[in-house]
Amino acid sequence: MTQIHPSALVDPKAELAADVTVGPFSIVGPHVRLGSGTQVGAHTTIEGHTTVGADNRIGPYASVGGTPQDMKYRNEPTRLVIGDRNTIREFTTIHTGTVQDQGVTSIGDDNWIMAYVHIAHDCQVGNHTVFSSNAQIAGHVQVGDWAILGGMSGVHQFVRIGAHAMLGGASALVQDLPPFVIAAGDKGGNKATPHGINVEGMRRRGFDAAQIAALRQAYKVLYKSDLSFEAARNEIAQLIAQAEGTATAALQDFLDFIAATQRGIVR
Repeated sequence: MTQIHPSALVDPKAELAADVTVGPFSIVGPHVRLGSGTQVGAHTTIEGHTTVGADNRIGPYASVGGTPQDMKYRNEPTRLVIGDRNTIREFTTIHTGTVQDQGVTSIGDDNWIMAYVHIAHDCQVGNHTVFSSNAQIAGHVQVGDWAILGGMSGVHQFVRIGAHAMLGGASALVQDLPPFVIAAGDKGGNKATPHGINVEGMRRRGFDAAQIAALRQAYKVLYKSDLSFEAARNEIAQLIAQAEGTATAALQDFLDFIAATQRGIVR
């Protein structure tokens, strides 16, 4: 049975599954859909054309589905789509998309989004990511599966973060962060620079020794060889041609990501 606190304001047009919980003083707008088992904390607003999947936990004082912080936005009916089993902690803000992009902000499944996080319009977030407290991503950012963003980190608009990558706390990311790479600010400032492969994270997720060794080699080619970007790409392509087994797919993911960059990569 749906449990809606008497002080909550849920629009009659909103679609709530039978076992959704809505806490005190929360607001749910007319174009909102909440899936089975989802719990909404106190003083939270869910608005806009927003679809939330099953078994999500949305903490108190969150603002989900708000209008984009984009001066070009003219009240178009853009969307926010959130998958299943996400934890969205207190004071987080997540906005809908804009017609200048695909019109939708999307968040996948099993993400851990801590307090005061901001996910702007048109962002595409994968699965199993971690956003530490106060991580902020601007519009049109893409975040791959299993990526981790440290506390108080900031990501420039249109930047891509690859799968299994890790951004250190209090770092500013202004270019693409390739998959499997760790980046963080250094003593010279907070602009993120590369600091190796996320070996520990890969081990925890079942990557084998051949995959890790191959990606370490690709990292050395890209970041330690003094080759130009184009020459490094060609060298990594040669590594793929020589690779065997599971290493091939990991290297291909790495190469495909850097080859598709529009803003350049952290380097």
